Amino acid sequence: MENGQLPGVRQLRYSPAPGAGFGVEALSFARLRHMDPGRRRTRPQRPDFHVLALVRSGTGRHTADFVDHDLAERSVVWIRPGVVHRWTDVEGLDGPLILFEQGFLPAGPAARAAADAFAPTTRHLDAATWELSLRAADHLAREHEAAVADPRLAAPSVLAHLLAALVLRVVPAEPAIPVAAEDHTVFRRYRAAVEEHFTRWHQVGDYARALGYGTRTLTRATRADAGVGAKRFLDQRILLEAKRLLAHTDLPVARCAERLGFDDPANFTAFFQRQEGLSPGRWRTARSGR
Repeated sequence: MENGQLPGVRQLRYSPAPGAGFGVEALSFARLRHMDPGRRRTRPQRPDFHVLALVRSGTGRHTADFVDHDLAERSVVWIRPGVVHRWTDVEGLDGPLILFEQGFLPAGPAARAAADAFAPTTRHLDAATWELSLRAADHLAREHEAAVADPRLAAPSVLAHLLAALVLRVVPAEPAIPVAAEDHTVFRRYRAAVEEHFTRWHQVGDYARALGYGTRTLTRATRADAGVGAKRFLDQRILLEAKRLLAHTDLPVARCAERLGFDDPANFTAFFQRQEGLSPGRWRTARSGR
């Protein structure tokens, strides 16, 4: 299976408006509603790009990977590539939506925040942080608008750094005692390898051999950066994709097991039961309400 292909979910590819191909695009909830009169936004979709939204006013709801979130003024929604989500109710919301491609942010803490696959989708900002975040978003939007209106003013590097400033406003500050640079590097390599190979490699040792590290090194680096051990991080990624397959496709459990690289459906069932406390079939039934 090519990671990310869910037959029951609309796949969204990054496709900016003509003349706006800078790697980032500034929209709004009003623009989203205007572009989507058929309300496809309320059905499951999976983007291959980032969506960072700030709720300036109104109330609504958003669903991301089986979790419902209430939205209100000062809510920030960050949909990362690969997340299955839907705008459950955004009819009364106002505020900016920033779309940007993977890899667009310059290297540094903002890019690390963007790469955190397990970061919360929704958070609520305090009043002071919110005001500065809105100013950052508005500055980015004005710069983007100027670039679209006059290509001579287009400066992707400026847009990238303005986006980084916005990201650093809306995400929590990095720990006062930073993770060692070596651990950051090890974890980033491990995280990328997991994303590429989790449907085939289910043991930390597989990644250790491929990356040239010991399993203890991967575990230490992952715990320092992600707060869980390397095995737990890997299992969480497999479990998340298993839930996506069970919830958004009609594939039999045995086929789900095959797509996730389990050579025996019984092994998949045991894995899922151990992680979730329910068999895959029972979890699917409970999820669907049947």
